[in-house]
Amino acid sequence: MATALFYQPQCGIAGDMHLAALIDLGVPADYVDTELARLGLGSAFSLQLSNAKKMGISGINVRVTAKDQHDHRHHSTIQRMIRDAGFSPSIERRALDIFQLIANAEGKIHGIAPDDVHFHEVGAIDSIVDIVAAAICIDYLQPDVILCNPVEVGSGFVDCAHGRFPVPAPATQELLVNAPCTYGGVKGECTTPTGAAILAASVDEYAPRSAFKPSKIGYGIGVKDFEIPNVLRVALGAYHAEDELSQHIKLEANIDDMSPEAFEPLMNALFDAGAADVYLTPIVMKKSRSAQCLCVLCETDKAEALSDLILNQSTTIGLRQLPFSKRVLPRHMRSIDTQFGVVRVKEVTQPNGRLRWKLEHQDVLDIAASRTDSDYQELRKIINKEVEDYYSTR
Repeated sequence: MATALFYQPQCGIAGDMHLAALIDLGVPADYVDTELARLGLGSAFSLQLSNAKKMGISGINVRVTAKDQHDHRHHSTIQRMIRDAGFSPSIERRALDIFQLIANAEGKIHGIAPDDVHFHEVGAIDSIVDIVAAAICIDYLQPDVILCNPVEVGSGFVDCAHGRFPVPAPATQELLVNAPCTYGGVKGECTTPTGAAILAASVDEYAPRSAFKPSKIGYGIGVKDFEIPNVLRVALGAYHAEDELSQHIKLEANIDDMSPEAFEPLMNALFDAGAADVYLTPIVMKKSRSAQCLCVLCETDKAEALSDLILNQSTTIGLRQLPFSKRVLPRHMRSIDTQFGVVRVKEVTQPNGRLRWKLEHQDVLDIAASRTDSDYQELRKIINKEVEDYYSTR
């Protein structure tokens, strides 16, 4: 199980709401203040926290008040400010990554290089504080994985530095490329470029499909009033990591009219294209026809390409696609010196903590093929004993 931070932006996300939610989740406000002081901004801003409610939902509201708003900071100026602050490497990296994504988005929209971008709204002190504070808070919570539900962006129009645009603002939409979004859930802008950039730089998995067990909830209360509570909910809890429980696809095709010799090149092609496993099961179809059920196991993102390959290189005219979850034990490949040369050994750790290992068949096969004094079975027995001795002395 992995420790997960789970964003639930059903009413969008803004930088101040994000900071408020993570403080409500347990990040000490004094710690955030101390870390933000590294920016060297002195009294140029103040952080004001208060308890707040929206439609009966209690949480924290954060306001970043700046004495002097400078809305036009160059990307390089902000980078230098962050690098000179002396943050931990992980905080510095995340903060720089968020601003880099914004620069990339603005550069693409305006047709200029990211290094030439002058930030407007996100270059103001309050936005700089929101973004750096986001990096500080996430680093404090130390999640193994960050999850997020589909992001509500709102509807209507928003006034930006470059004019009036339909919601979402151009930078917001660019930052949410490849993220699942919902539109029109509220009237007005509910996801800002700052909020979108925080998600874009941090989220590992959108619309998580595995079980999440929450242990603590935080609510960031926004200042706007919508048809639904203007609240960002963020949960901390336990989640099945991708290497423990992951989604895969099983492709199946019943084939009764293809030469047996044709299956070997088809199976080789499927493995070459990324199939995790390919196997045949003898079956009897209608009218007692003998057939083979071709089964292909693969990661979800490879399913379409492998389906095309089956339909192109076999005689079937259709196939089944069955999603399934797969739990995999933690694995490690180790190379061990033997009297016959180096042999790879696959190690797995069982749920009870015990180690299990197995020789890599191809390595033993290659050694056997290069020798005339021993056959495969004899060599495997000798090598297996040497590897046993290796593990017994560890």
